[in-house]
Formats: sequence, C-alpha cells, structure tokens
Amino acid sequence: MKFTKMQAAGNDFILVNGLEEQKDNWNEFAKKVCDRHFGVGADGLMFCSESKRADIKMHYYNSDGSRGEMCGNGIRCFSKFVYDNKIVNKKHFLVETDAGIKTINLETDENGEAIYLTVDMEKVNFRADSITNITDSETVLNRKVFVDGREIILSSVLMGVPHTVVFLDDYSNYDVNDLGRKIEMLDIFKNKTNVNFVKKIDEKTFEIKTWERGAGRTLGCGTGCCASAAVAKKLGIVNESKILMKAEGGDVQVEIKEDYSIIMAGKAQRICTGKI
Repeated sequence: MKFTKMQAAGNDFILVNGLEEQKDNWNEFAKKVCDRHFGVGADGLMFCSESKRADIKMHYYNSDGSRGEMCGNGIRCFSKFVYDNKIVNKKHFLVETDAGIKTINLETDENGEAIYLTVDMEKVNFRADSITNITDSETVLNRKVFVDGREIILSSVLMGVPHTVVFLDDYSNYDVNDLGRKIEMLDIFKNKTNVNFVKKIDEKTFEIKTWERGAGRTLGCGTGCCASAAVAKKLGIVNESKILMKAEGGDVQVEIKEDYSIIMAGKAQRICTGKI
C-alpha cells in the first residue's frame, strides 16, 4: 500500500488514496501504521473516497484506531494530498467530512504544489447539550469543575469535534498531559473531549498546547485552535477577529466572523512517501 506522511503545525498524518487502496478494517490499520515504534508513526490516518455531496470525502482515524469526525490540521494535509496527487484538480473545492462539508481554498508554489490552505470551518456550536450532559445551563463557559480536588475553570464547545478550553497564565503550574487526560475522561462529556491549554500573549496572539481525544498530546490541533480563539472572543478575552494561534509545532491563523463562523488558514507539508 502506498502512503504519504504529512504534517501541519506539527500534527502528523498518514495519507492513503482510498480510490486505489482498500482495507477491510481501517481502525486496526490506523493503530498499526500510526504506532511510533512499530509503524510509520503519526497522530492519525486519513484516506479519501468518492462523495455524492462534495468533490471528495475525507475519512479520519485517530492513532488509537477510533474514528474522528474531523481534524483541522488534518483537513489541510488532506486537501494538499488530493490536490498534489491530482485527485481533485481545482484550487477551490468541497470536502465531505463526518462533521459536514468544508470549503477549501489553496495557494500553490512555483512547482504547482499546494502550500497554504484556507478552510471554512463553519459555525462554532456553543450549546452545552452538543457535547456535555450539563442541563442547568445553555452553554459551558467559565464552568468550575474539580479534577483530583483542584478547581479548574473550563469552557466547552463543538467545533466539528468536542473541544474544551482552559485559559492559564503560566504553563509551569499545570501538567498538561496528566490534566488533559483526566479532563478528557470527565463524565460530564458525552463522547470524551479534546483539551486545549491556552495562554494569551497579546490582543492578537495566543499560545496553545493540546491533549487530543484518541491521540494524546500532539504538537498542534487545528480544530482546537479554532475553538480556543472562538471561546476567547466569546468571553471578551480578545476583541480582534483575526487571531494567531501558536501551537507547539507551528502557527494557525483563525478568523472569527460575527456569527462565529470560523475561517482557518495555515501551511501543510509533505514529509515523505513510501510503501507499507
């Protein structure tokens, strides 16, 4: 089976042309190929298939084999993959995901390869019942919870996938991996949650560290950047509509519209190709 390994903001993925390659069990294949010791190593696996609703369909699996509805950094890599491999032959196209249809616009380099991609991520869903079991409030914004006896202030939204945001002043006071793992598993969440630890740098810039549901600690998360920027705007932490999110593996630009529709933009890079 031919594959391409790609990365966006340090989030790395295995890409397969599903129009040519088939597997009986993509879940098990994802676990094996994403294993960093016994496989190629990646945060997730994606393959394409035909779509009746869009130009192409994206299928996403986390490194633990679980199915993911969407992936922000992933869809930039996916869009570069299908364009560079001439599976989709236009710079403006639609990708079907399990979280809806996303609109892609891309820029190319002198070799005609996609280098910078913009994705219409649609509206953020702030409704509490979209990802939690909470019934005493319509939203989950600045909600107090206790993790191992420690009070944590969090906010949760649906950005195609569930995301929880924790704003902090100093990362040294938090064990991101341990706390992220525990927040992910809190029983208030219907299907677990991704967790983002976010620090404000200035009115247009944030640092972000993410614990991903189904993948663990990653160097970047596109949907997490979008969710965190939207929550920051909603809480009045920033007033700007364009925010630079600095993940551990790279930058993601997020634009927040008045109706909280989100435009995400950033680079994607091919690392290598091979056969499994």
